[in-house]
Amino acid sequence: MNTYFQKKKVLLLGGTGTIGKAMLTRLLTYDVDTIRVFSRDEHKQFNLQSDFTDKRLRFLLGDVRDYERVHRAAEGIDIIFNLAALKHVPACEYNPYEAVKTNVLGTQNVISAAVAQKVKQVVLTSSDKAVSPTNAMGATKLLAERLISSAVYSQGNAKTAFCAVRFGNVLGSRGSVIPLFKKQIIKEHKITLTDPEMTRFMMSSSEAADLTIQSAFAAKYGEIFVLKMPIIRMGDLAEVVIQEVCLKYDIDPNCVQIDTVGLRPGEKMYEELMTAEEAEFAFELEKMYMISPQPFYKNHLSSNSNLTYAEKKGYSSNGKNILTKNRIREILITEQLI
Repeated sequence: MNTYFQKKKVLLLGGTGTIGKAMLTRLLTYDVDTIRVFSRDEHKQFNLQSDFTDKRLRFLLGDVRDYERVHRAAEGIDIIFNLAALKHVPACEYNPYEAVKTNVLGTQNVISAAVAQKVKQVVLTSSDKAVSPTNAMGATKLLAERLISSAVYSQGNAKTAFCAVRFGNVLGSRGSVIPLFKKQIIKEHKITLTDPEMTRFMMSSSEAADLTIQSAFAAKYGEIFVLKMPIIRMGDLAEVVIQEVCLKYDIDPNCVQIDTVGLRPGEKMYEELMTAEEAEFAFELEKMYMISPQPFYKNHLSSNSNLTYAEKKGYSSNGKNILTKNRIREILITEQLI
């Protein structure tokens, strides 16, 4: 991996977020030439500059909605990681066209700028919400994936490689439930829970960053890489967070009430990372699945006879390999999330 990134110039779009920071930490361990951190939030950029003082870093203010700015930022770049997105389901439900402008039109801006600037590789981070979408955020991320896959055969004579990485929730990211639970326990002695039987794919930001970087190394034909993620039952997560926060802040856990509020508009009880239809064109790797765009399925077969076919039933969080409470506790403590 170090050889792959050696002397490369990397552009992190939306690079001041939780995964962006984790990817930045990992990429700086390689012999990269330059990393340009691009985002629209000057406050987050200021904080990030305080945390990272490496001379290889450049910080650029801009928005993926602005093609000219993205085009300039991509000049001389070898690899683009597009992490920029509107990702919160309720906000996108209430402001759907804002989600379109960032998640769809922004992705097309990145594709066009990458082709124009002869960038070698573009990696889009996507979401489990893109699978059989029931909300505006998921629908826009599905369209973004389709743009990435189609860019391979619509770019003319350019040689840019495109791929997308699809994963679920990132523990401790902004807007995730753990900081919310912690705040509610300390201030109100209660938490609001959608449904204790709801299950979610979850992993740490460092794991998500590592696998996103690995997918860039493996991409050729506009693949969608589906990360194999741990599954957490939300009732178990709530109980563990209550126990640990109460222990830390000397609160009686018996005084903490759990209010079940039901599904919000656009939410699902269980999440999917790959449908059965997609599994027909998917291969299983060690830490991820690789969904091949149908026009390139035979290319994958002919170029690598050792590929293992994925199971033909898709990949869902419904009722399999659910983490125990003890394992959830270990992860939260290791990642310093409580």
